Amino acid sequence: MGSLFRSEQMTLAQLFLQSEAAYACVSELGELGVVQFRDLNPDVNAFQRKFVNEVRRCDEMERKLRFLETEIKKAEISITETEDYPRAPPPREMIDLEVKFEKLENEMKEVLVNQVTLKKNFQELTELKHVLVKTRHFFREVEVQSQKMQTGMEEGLRADTIGLGIIAGVVEQKKFPSFERMLWRVCHGKAFLRHADIETPLEDPVTGYHVKKSVFVIFFQGSQLKTRVKRICEGFHANIYPSPESQTECQEMIEGVNTRLQDLQSVLNQTEDHRYRALQLAAKNIKTWFIKVCKIKAIYHTLNLFDLDVTRNCLIAECWCPVVDLDQIQQALSLGTERSESTVPSILHIVETDHSHPTYNRTNQFTKAYQAIVNAYGVANYREVNPAPYTIITFPFLFSVMFGDGGHGLVMALFGLWMCVYQKSLAASAGNNEMWGTIYAGRYVVLPMGLFSIYSGLIYNDFFSKSLNIFGSSFNVSGAEYSNETIRHNEFLQLAPESTFSGSPYPLGFDPVWRLASNELTFTNSFKMKLSVIFGVIHMMFGVFLSLLNHVHFNKLLNIICEFIPQVLFLTSMFGYLVIMIFIKWFIFSAANSDKAPSLLITIINMFLFKPPPEQLYAGQQIVQTVLVVIVILCVPWMLAIKPLVLLSQSRKRVVRKPNYQALVNENEEDSTMVEPASDSDKNQDFDFSDVFIRQAIHTIEYCLGCISNTASYLRLWALSLAHAELSAVLWRMVLRIGLKMDSYIGSVVLVGVFAFWAVLTIAILLIMEGLSAFLHALRLHWVEFQNKFYTGDGHLFMPFSFRAILEAREE
Repeated sequence: MGSLFRSEQMTLAQLFLQSEAAYACVSELGELGVVQFRDLNPDVNAFQRKFVNEVRRCDEMERKLRFLETEIKKAEISITETEDYPRAPPPREMIDLEVKFEKLENEMKEVLVNQVTLKKNFQELTELKHVLVKTRHFFREVEVQSQKMQTGMEEGLRADTIGLGIIAGVVEQKKFPSFERMLWRVCHGKAFLRHADIETPLEDPVTGYHVKKSVFVIFFQGSQLKTRVKRICEGFHANIYPSPESQTECQEMIEGVNTRLQDLQSVLNQTEDHRYRALQLAAKNIKTWFIKVCKIKAIYHTLNLFDLDVTRNCLIAECWCPVVDLDQIQQALSLGTERSESTVPSILHIVETDHSHPTYNRTNQFTKAYQAIVNAYGVANYREVNPAPYTIITFPFLFSVMFGDGGHGLVMALFGLWMCVYQKSLAASAGNNEMWGTIYAGRYVVLPMGLFSIYSGLIYNDFFSKSLNIFGSSFNVSGAEYSNETIRHNEFLQLAPESTFSGSPYPLGFDPVWRLASNELTFTNSFKMKLSVIFGVIHMMFGVFLSLLNHVHFNKLLNIICEFIPQVLFLTSMFGYLVIMIFIKWFIFSAANSDKAPSLLITIINMFLFKPPPEQLYAGQQIVQTVLVVIVILCVPWMLAIKPLVLLSQSRKRVVRKPNYQALVNENEEDSTMVEPASDSDKNQDFDFSDVFIRQAIHTIEYCLGCISNTASYLRLWALSLAHAELSAVLWRMVLRIGLKMDSYIGSVVLVGVFAFWAVLTIAILLIMEGLSAFLHALRLHWVEFQNKFYTGDGHLFMPFSFRAILEAREE
């Protein structure tokens, strides 16, 4: 947890790996996951590197595995998940995997080709069967009609006796209307068409989709019409089948087709069983194969970053790594050398460098989401104070101040608890939906937000817009000396605090009597507005004191004197004094003398105008306020001019080596990142006082104006809390009370529907929309108002070479 407060101490190391041991060493480092390699061949094309052929072979193996995975999913076979990731196989096993995948792919392709051919034959025979059945039906109709017209005609009524040609086939149902119109127009109505729909859809052997088709029989006369009809059938992709000339031939063909269909069905079943068994065997191992190929590819891709030393037959690598993990890295190198059976040990050498160090903060499941919130604004500079551990408390707390409702907080807490308890079962579905994946990743943020909201709801005494009378009200109505008749027939009555208040305040939060008061909004507004100012000043002051930790860590004495001290005095003298005045007003004035309480806004305005306050809150108030205003005025030139003048004096005292402005600024700025060494031309440049002064003026103006605007920005705590409470009250008055007003049995039925509607609106508006709004505003308060006091956020993340991270990214 130490690296959570400040990033890990990093170092640049050089690795000397023998060619035969490099693969095994990189594999062990990938399992360890604490090393970030640098590219030592930035000018070399990706297709010209040493291990590009191995990477291509891995790409080909991944393609074959994706093909098998697609077929497994088509067959609806469940893929066996692997809990433990297998280690990266040795290079010689890569050939075995290639042969195995090639064999499986060829076998599966051969099965698919045979299956498509068999299905195509099966479809043709099925269509032929329907054509024969429908044609026989057509001929029976013709035979009946012909027997009525000509008696003694021999059975079957051959078509050629009346000089007609016949074409029978099958066409898709959706194409049949166009097919019929085209036939009528081209043949000028001289072709006779009969059709019938096939009841069961037929499967397309290529696409696998089911298609509805119709059988048609066309009667025509003459060779020209025959040619035209065939061309129309070809244009509409209709399948033409032979048509028997007699009932006997038709029956014989139907029997033969049925026999062939049975034989084909048995062959198809055997082919499908063989395919299913082969895919079942592949499904048991495909996850393991994917992991192995992914690790092999990652290793060779990393080896392409190394520099090859031909004279020593070794690979040279440079990597960033945490100092505390150097022993583990050395052990991983030794283990990799042993497994490769290399006789020359791998060497780890620490290198001194001026390059900027990466930032590495170790996280766990709980702190990962908060660190992601901070990194979304900007990655901390190397060894800079990390806001994440403080955000763990302040973020859900400020959220709850805006979302303060005990009932809504309870629902949110239960939802977060459900995600945390069943996180293993929910992890699989989180990767399939981006929105749900984002919510699931923040489960340890949602749970504290709900718990803090319950606490804030108890303080506000707000539970689904209603108050809870747990301890009994501190106001006694009988003390107002009102008669029962007066109380019953008067909607608005004023309680005298001096006679109705019991003297002991409500033990926790607001007194429930305020929910019944007509001036509830006036009271809660005043309280929440002052509370938001108090929280804002404390939060900003905490950020300023965190900057002191940066100055002390980087030994920036000049920044402590010229920035931290005047910043604290400026903020304390202006808004810190306002917070103290709020507490003084709360302690001095009560309900009995509240009419004599002065306005704090008028007091602060008179303070900066050097006017005496109309009413003294304490002795010597005018003197104290005058001194505070003078301190505020003096802090501005203190922050503005002293630091540039000191830097100018230091630059004049340097005789031997005159550093440029960039070096001076890097010695005195908060940024701890080491910069590239200055060139000779830069060393000879003079110190630019105007540039330094302008930059310092910008920082001074930004801080002074920021203190005012940031304090006003914290009033969003009050505004969103008011909006949430009012929306909740509106839902209660306008929706739920409709069902509660009915006393009959019908009211209970109506209440069920009204409650469902109220619950949907509560979840959609108050929990989701209002919750998201409060989340975004809490995010802004941390990014802008809090972190700008101490956080630079110009660093770059430490991206270690880790098999687990690569596989998790692939699954996502």
